Parts: sequence; structure tokens; C-alpha cells
Amino acid sequence: MQSSQSNFEVPADRPHFTVWPKRLPHALSVPETSLWFNAEVAAARFPDKPAYVLFGRSLSYREFRDQAEAIAGWLQNEGVGAGDRVAIFMQNCPQFAVALYGALRANAVVVPVNPMNRAEEFKHYITDPETSVVICSADLASIVATAQEALPETARARRVIVTRYTDAMPEGPIAEGDAPPPAIDAWLRADPQLPAGYLRWNDVLAAKLRPGPHTARPDDLALLPYTSGTTGLPKGCMHTHRTLMSNTVCGQWGYASAETVALGVVPMFHITGMLYSVLGSVASGSTVHLMPRWERELAGRLISRHRISHWVCIPTMIIDLFGSPNYRSFDLSSLRSLSGGGAAMPQAVAQRLLDEFGLTFAEGYGLTETAAPSHSNPPERAKLQCLGIPFFSVDSRVVDPLTLKELPPGEVGEIITRGPMVFKGYWKHPEATAEAFVEFDGRQFFRTGDLGRMDEEGYFFMTDRLKRMINASGYKVWPAEVEMLLYKHPAIQEACIIAARDAYRGETVKAIVVLRAAAKGQTTAEDIIAWARENMAAYKVPKIVQFVEALPKSGSGKVMWRLLQDEEAAAGR
Repeated sequence: MQSSQSNFEVPADRPHFTVWPKRLPHALSVPETSLWFNAEVAAARFPDKPAYVLFGRSLSYREFRDQAEAIAGWLQNEGVGAGDRVAIFMQNCPQFAVALYGALRANAVVVPVNPMNRAEEFKHYITDPETSVVICSADLASIVATAQEALPETARARRVIVTRYTDAMPEGPIAEGDAPPPAIDAWLRADPQLPAGYLRWNDVLAAKLRPGPHTARPDDLALLPYTSGTTGLPKGCMHTHRTLMSNTVCGQWGYASAETVALGVVPMFHITGMLYSVLGSVASGSTVHLMPRWERELAGRLISRHRISHWVCIPTMIIDLFGSPNYRSFDLSSLRSLSGGGAAMPQAVAQRLLDEFGLTFAEGYGLTETAAPSHSNPPERAKLQCLGIPFFSVDSRVVDPLTLKELPPGEVGEIITRGPMVFKGYWKHPEATAEAFVEFDGRQFFRTGDLGRMDEEGYFFMTDRLKRMINASGYKVWPAEVEMLLYKHPAIQEACIIAARDAYRGETVKAIVVLRAAAKGQTTAEDIIAWARENMAAYKVPKIVQFVEALPKSGSGKVMWRLLQDEEAAAGR
């Protein structure tokens, strides 16, 4: 394991250093501590300062630390030891961060799970990482229970803790400016009956069990976020305290400090939301106003009311905010940093931001494997539809995917990346890990699988993907995973997933389906879409279903998805 930042020195002649912000060093001094230590430091420095605010109710850093220690004490009392896995399954709320730091305090490893997953999908997050404990929200407890019941007893998580969003919401009426719309409020306040044996969050906190010594070291495993790929089920990305710490302390890039007041709306389970609203915010001692679900009117009110200074988002959120009939009444003057990624920001929208609010949207680029940003646009010199320049201590190149020869500026090739934030490999997948890295100039680089180009100033631009992936409003949809789920439908003989153009989402999911003989004339596209909604996360659900008699196949029998994708692209022009 690398233990020194000097192992990631970037050649001084890389072109992006000519545009590097003069206010910033090329490399950071990364703390040689665990991530838990950041929470202890923040609580000691700012005990009464809000760490998180949910609909007007604050959780101070002192309360945050105390709750995390109570979770850690309970976990250790239940036999959770160093390196054991704890899954967190909920939407954005203070409890997510408390659970994560509680697991880290107990020397355990966090498995963040997309709360849009259904029971069939959630089983994988119990069995693959061999999860010991699940901490979930009340609205998702039934999904956990269904997944657990479908597994042999020996493969199940031992215990489940359930929190309600109201555990962190104001006890009385919510002030009008902080209140979610009625439909979201009703969802947040739901109190379903819990399965037998599941524990209430507040009961665990009330036990006030004290944890034993914190022994996690920088190179110990800390996080196991899952990412899907071209084949098979999602794979866990092994991140240590060290690989996460390097991006955790990079807030100065976007002018972050203890005075930062952020809007936390990107999902915390996602590596970007986790970095900026869980890890980075605690490291800097800043305050995050959380939104469990995106709602443009509430976002506009929160920015205006609480003088939000930093907002990391995806472009579709900005587009939606501009679509509000009330957007001109929103006061965005407090925003100092507006950034994000996941999808390109349309030039017209970026220009409106600049013209109407004086704001520059700084796009960035990263993957789960790189703990979020490997590239980012300098806020003072951002380019549109651009991934940015390589981040602190990051060396990125554009190479020929076959020969691995470096290509000159302007030529398209595969982006490869090296830096202190790159993951240690895929959990239980040594072959996939080996394929993910390549030796270049005598050093190990990560193959992103993304095709792009670099301009003369060292800015990177994406042009296509080597990997088969659909980008729907920033959500990555991997066709192979959706196909595997669709094959469980009793009426489907074969299925191929491709991307279709979508005016709002950019891309959406299209299923090309061959029905079994008995199902022809009996099964509709609506039937399959409804079934998909019950069995997979909403963003994966095919929005379009096309029935065909047969799928085109190569001489080796493989479905020619690229042919179907090209036909769809031609039809959509």
C-alpha cells in the first residue's frame, strides 16, 4: 500500500499546470489518520455548531459525535469487529452520516446502498459483502425483510436497525420556508410496523453503549461502494481511509471552509454525495442542509432562506429549478460555488446562470473507483461541457485503447488516471481488478473505460464510452444488470437494453424484447414496465419497450447490442 503522497508526484511538464489556480498547491498534505478522527476534531472545535440541518432542526457536532459513538458501541456489543461490513440503506438524512461514522468508529467497513433498490437487487448487498448489520430507514425496512427472507439463514445480516426520518426532524410544526410539500412530508412521517427483531434507531441511541478502542489505520478498508459494469452483478470498490482522505480534504478547490453552508441534495449513498455531504463537510466543520428528495421549490427556498454558499448538483437540477414559475423570486446571491457532474451542463443553461445570477457552473469528473473527483474545472477558469483538469496529485493521460500509446492533444482515446484517491481493487474480483489497471511509464494507472480528448491547456473532454452504459440524468444504468433482472420475467425469452434519447434526462432506458411463444399477444409493454418497477430501482426501469421476433446475433451467438444502439441513434436524429 502507498503510504506517502510523494508516490503520486505528477510530472511538472503536464499542460494543466499552466492554468492551475495560483492560490492552490499542486499537492495536498493528507492526514495520516482514519476518517473517524475528522469527526472527533470537528466536535472538539465546533461542539455547538450545526453539522446537519433537516427541515430546520439542527444536529450539532457534539450531538453528531455522541450519536455516532452510541452506534459504534451497539455495533461492537453485537459482535461487529474490525473489517466487518455494515450496510446503510436510506435517503439523505443526518442518520446516514451518523451511521457511517458510527460504523467507522467501530473499525467496520461501510456498504452504502442505493435507496432506490428493490428487494431482488438488495439481496446482493447482503450476500456479496457478507453484511453483518443493516441500518435502514423505515420506508425501506420491508425491502430488507423481503430480501432477507429469500436468503438462507446463514447468509442473512444478523441485525437490522431502523430509523424514521422524523427522528431527526423538528418535533413541532416545520417553519414554512423549510417545509417539504405535503406528499414528501407524508412519506417522511410514515411509521410502518417493523418486522420482528428489527430495532428502533432511538432505542439504540438511548442505550448509550460505549465503544472500545478505535484501531482503524489509514490503509484499512473503510468503504465498499458498489458499481456496476459491462457484465454481471455490481462489484464493490475497495476504498481505504487513505484513498478517501485525499479527496476528503480537498475543499479549498471550491473555496470550502468551516464557514461553508451547503445544500446536500446529491444522494449520500453515491460517492459524490458522500464526499461532499458526509466526508468533506465533517472534515472542514461546515454545515449541510439536507434534502431527502429533490424538490425544486424547496431547494430554491432553502438556498434563499439559509444563505447557502455551496451547492454540488447535477445539471438536471439546475434545469428543473429554472423551470419553476417562481425561480426569479429565489435569491441565489449567497452561492459562491456551484459545481457538479454526472451529465454535461447545456451551454444555454450555463449562460443563463452566468447572465442572471453571475454564477459559473464548474463541472467535474470522477468515478466510484476514484472516490469522486479525479478532474475538476477551476472555478475561476471553467470551460463548458468539460471534465476539467486533473485534480490534486492526479496524473491523467489519453491513450490508444489497444496499444496504450499516449495520444497528442485533440486526439480521442481512453482516459487513464493515477492518483492517491484511486481504489485498491474490486471486492472478490481479482481478475476484474487486474483488467482495470495498466502499466504506463513504469507506473500503475486506472483504466476509466471512458473515451475522451485533452486540449492544449490540459483540460479533458469526454466523447464516448468504451464501457456499455446509459447516463440518465446522471444516474448510471448498466444494461447487463437490467437485462439480468428482465430475464426473471416469465414472459421474456430474450432482452437487450440500449439507450434512447430523452429531452429531459439526456438518455433513457429502452428494452428490446423477444417474448416467449405463450406470452405473445398476452403481454404488453406496460405489463413489463410495471413488473420492472416492482423489481428494480426506478432509474433502471425501461421507459420504452419494443417487441421484436429475434435479436441480431454475431457468429459466436452474442447479441449485437451495438448494432441496435446505432439503429436507435440513427432513428433519433
